[in-house]
Amino acid sequence: MNTENMPKSLRTFPREKAFYFFTSIGNYTGVSAASLKEFVERINEVNVKSLEFHLYRGDFEKWIGETLEDKELAEDIRKLQKISLTGDALRNQLSMTISKRVKRLTGQPYSTQS
Repeated sequence: MNTENMPKSLRTFPREKAFYFFTSIGNYTGVSAASLKEFVERINEVNVKSLEFHLYRGDFEKWIGETLEDKELAEDIRKLQKISLTGDALRNQLSMTISKRVKRLTGQPYSTQS
């Protein structure tokens, strides 16, 4: 993929625009992500309580929509709130949703048909 035509959501951002994972207000996990690729990696590492905290506050969809400017992925993440996932089911669904989007943006085939 030509980098000048690369979607903004695939770029790496400065740390001040990174996503910072918390488990509750004021309880930073020490984990952050400055790109969508790093974000999906961190989802698989961070405490699931952090995923639950951010998903249901709308933090993921806000960061993806505003910072990464990926409205389609932000909407896909928003839809996950409606199915009330928790624990590893939430982690797996977030990871799959974001990985699928990355593969679509990079033109790589995704192995699971929807």
